[in-house]
Amino acid sequence: MSFDPDAPAAPGSLFGLPCTPREALVHVQAVPWQATTSYRRGTIEGPAALVRASAQVDLYDVEYGDAWRAGVVLLPEDPQFRRWDGEAEADALRVIESLGQDPEAAGRVNVLSERVNEAVYQRARAVLAAGRVPALVGGDHSTPFGAIRAVAEVFPGVGILHVDAHADLREAYEGFTHSHASIMFNVLRYIQGVSNIIQLGIRDVGDAERRLIHDTPSRISTLFDADVASRLAEGESFAAVVDELVEKLPPRVYVSFDVDGLDPSLCPGTGTPVPGGLSFRDAQVLFKRLSARRRIVGFDVNEIGPGEWDGNVAARLFHKLFGACVRSQ
Repeated sequence: MSFDPDAPAAPGSLFGLPCTPREALVHVQAVPWQATTSYRRGTIEGPAALVRASAQVDLYDVEYGDAWRAGVVLLPEDPQFRRWDGEAEADALRVIESLGQDPEAAGRVNVLSERVNEAVYQRARAVLAAGRVPALVGGDHSTPFGAIRAVAEVFPGVGILHVDAHADLREAYEGFTHSHASIMFNVLRYIQGVSNIIQLGIRDVGDAERRLIHDTPSRISTLFDADVASRLAEGESFAAVVDELVEKLPPRVYVSFDVDGLDPSLCPGTGTPVPGGLSFRDAQVLFKRLSARRRIVGFDVNEIGPGEWDGNVAARLFHKLFGACVRSQ
């Protein structure tokens, strides 16, 4: 790729890179969908906030060097996502306000969620067929289900590294089959090609989720944030915690990163912020040590708030994860 990486970035492109899909290793789909967001809305504008802020990120990375040369391209946004979200909005709010007691409205939202999943799956499948790495920017955390399904078909036995404040193991939360709070439950139930899920940052968990974690040790392992905090307070290094986590993952890994897994001062506009979580430096250590030992075959960053600061942090997080992905190849 021949262009000046230190020049001002062209608006509208991801990180200002003039890549074509033929040139880029990583192909990114933006999924502006927030229908099942149950607390604060606004994540439909998260992908656009990340793209805007990416113009301010220096391409050279002190950890991953000129990883940008491998190329990352933002695919054209599918206009159906916003249209489907608009169709779902009134029904979704009715369900949320009724505390899940409107099954007819929830059913209509579920139909639209299935359309989102299928569209995401088809595009991710095409990216994989071209020998590229699929990435996704959301939107609520239900959005990457189709991408994970596609990756698991191409790389059976893939593991999931799930960074989040929430376990996302609720079954059909509020009546939404594909709720943002159900993404990992649905991965466990419906995507047999996923060997296991390793969770980090979790600090909000329901009793049924806790029991599922306890009863399914072969497929899910959770490093609760409070337990990690205790280990660090007793003198253990975060690097040691990460190394233990990585050892539980298979050779190929998909990373699903909900920004509420970070300390909420970093992404305060996310849909369901929770005190605690990872620092940005923790995320850097995580990506670096993961990419040294495992191959990242797909990833997503989601639940991004619409604000400038949220977009800035998410863009820099995405840039680090992209660099780790390139290094891991």
